[in-house]
Amino acid sequence: MPNKAVKTAVFPVAGRGTRFLPVTKASPKEMLPIVDKPLIQYAVDEALSAGADTLVFITGSSKRAIEDHFDSNPELESVLQAQGKEELLATLRGILPSWASCVYIRQSAPLGLGHAVLCARPVVGDAPFMVHLADDLIDAPVPCLKQMAQVFAEYGCSVLGVQTVPKQDTDKYGIVSLERKIAPRIGKIAHIVEKPKPDKAASNLAVVGRYLLTADIFDDLANIGEGAGGEVQLTDGIARLMQRQAVYAFEFEGKRYDCGSKLGYLQATVEYGLKHKSLGTDFARYLKELAVKLDA
Repeated sequence: MPNKAVKTAVFPVAGRGTRFLPVTKASPKEMLPIVDKPLIQYAVDEALSAGADTLVFITGSSKRAIEDHFDSNPELESVLQAQGKEELLATLRGILPSWASCVYIRQSAPLGLGHAVLCARPVVGDAPFMVHLADDLIDAPVPCLKQMAQVFAEYGCSVLGVQTVPKQDTDKYGIVSLERKIAPRIGKIAHIVEKPKPDKAASNLAVVGRYLLTADIFDDLANIGEGAGGEVQLTDGIARLMQRQAVYAFEFEGKRYDCGSKLGYLQATVEYGLKHKSLGTDFARYLKELAVKLDA
């Protein structure tokens, strides 16, 4: 593979976000804020840091807010400029760099993650691409997708971000087992299964919302048909891809927050709030005072 740079990132954002109803009735779950940035902004920033310059959003109904977020807003910019709010103006203009482009594709029906990824084929073409699930927020010194891009640049094979999860939670994830380790955090995948019951799972090594895939996956996704839950499963497509080429599991460095759950979302909000450059100190003081009151 002569050019191993990965320039396209796919964001499947067509889900209904039912676990966060009623707030997600009219607003996308990907627009839920972690302190002062929506989840989808963290996702885009991570992809840009890994070298992406084309951002493909697979959308559904009630997702217009995502498109508006990454669009320019000359009227608001003019107001901020007139008020002398230069820092806020710079923040607003920095949401999307000028060299990055956004593409929005409507998923016709909620047919699964594999189908959502397949919808990106006309834009991705024959090039390798990233898939980022915004629900999985990963805090890392080196952004997770950037770590994975470095692995892809070295080995030239599809890479899945994985993490060890409690055995009782295997039925919430795609689970992989390894054929062999090829480096301390990297292994060649022998099997991948979507959401196996704990007593059936071959391991507790779970895929957690980060994929770097070769375009060969599209043929598999187009032909596998419905899988678990009556949906086209990305996991099933990867299993087919593995029959033709190696796929690697990469145990990324960083802390993951499952922001698809209310508890994980609250945990991320607290910990990102504590690290916020202007709010962190005051927020930490408040939490300490609150802890004292609760202990009283």
